[in-house]
Parts: sequence; structure tokens; C-alpha cells
Amino acid sequence: MKNISKDYSINEEIREKELRVVGKDGEQLGVISSNEARRLAEESDLDLVMISPNAKPPVCKIMDFGKYVYEQSKKEKEAKKKQKIVSIKEVRVSLTIEEHDIDIKAKNARKFLLDGDKVKITVRFRGREMELGHIGQRILDNFAAKLEDVCLIEKRAKREGRNMTMVLGPKKA
Repeated sequence: MKNISKDYSINEEIREKELRVVGKDGEQLGVISSNEARRLAEESDLDLVMISPNAKPPVCKIMDFGKYVYEQSKKEKEAKKKQKIVSIKEVRVSLTIEEHDIDIKAKNARKFLLDGDKVKITVRFRGREMELGHIGQRILDNFAAKLEDVCLIEKRAKREGRNMTMVLGPKKA
């Protein structure tokens, strides 16, 4: 998490001569000198914080900076909690896989998809199996057909060296 307090100039760090100042309740106090603005902030035991340094004149607000930083970090944590991190689970099969084994692996892949994860299905080719790409394609198509009610094909079957892979993503409900 980044440090919020480094993003703002506060109190004595503000070097501008004139500032547009917003009061603690959001009321406009107008364009006043920085010394006057700092004095107003000190009188109410608050900080003068530069919100918009690029404006002409720069905009400052009188607020409790410690409380503001705390609330911002709380908002960032909440936003982080609501993020869904999608991971890719891999299911590996070989060319000699039997139908029952495909069913079991498809059942596991179904669990991953229902949890919101993506599934990468990999068919490995060994030795002379390298010429049997059409069988690998058939296995991947069969696998996708078993899961078509809960998945979308995100990346079609593609040969990558000794492997053929396909990526399935969960259907959006």
C-alpha cells in the first residue's frame, strides 16, 4: 500500500503565496494568503492540506489530516477485499487417458470453474506421440464438451512444443 501522506503538502510544506481555501465544513473561504490560511487552520486545531497543487491558485482544505489518511487507508483496504483474484488451475492429461479418467478430471475442473477460477487443460506428447496431434485435439474438445454448461473457451486448443493447451473460463452468471 502506498503512503498517502507523501502525496499531499501540509502546513509549513506549502510554499505558495496565495491559495484558494476550503473550510472544514466544505465552505469556500476564497483566495487568501498562505500565512492567513495557516493561521485559520491553527485556530481550529486542524491542518492546512494542499488538495490540488496544479490549479491556479492552488486549492487547500482545512481538515484533520491524520483522520483523513486513516479513512483513505480504510477505503483502500475495503477495495482490496472486494477484488476477486482469478487464478489459473492446470489439469494435465496424456494421450492414453481413458474416458473414466477424463470424467474425473472434468469433475475437478468443474469445481475450479464454479469457484471462479480459469482452467488450463494440457495434453502432453511423448516421443512418437508427437505425430498424433489430432488425438490431442479430440481429447481437448471432449473435455470442453463435458464442461460446456459451466465454461467458455477463452483460448482454443493450440500446440506449444510437446504440449497442446486450451484455456477455459467460468461462464458469467
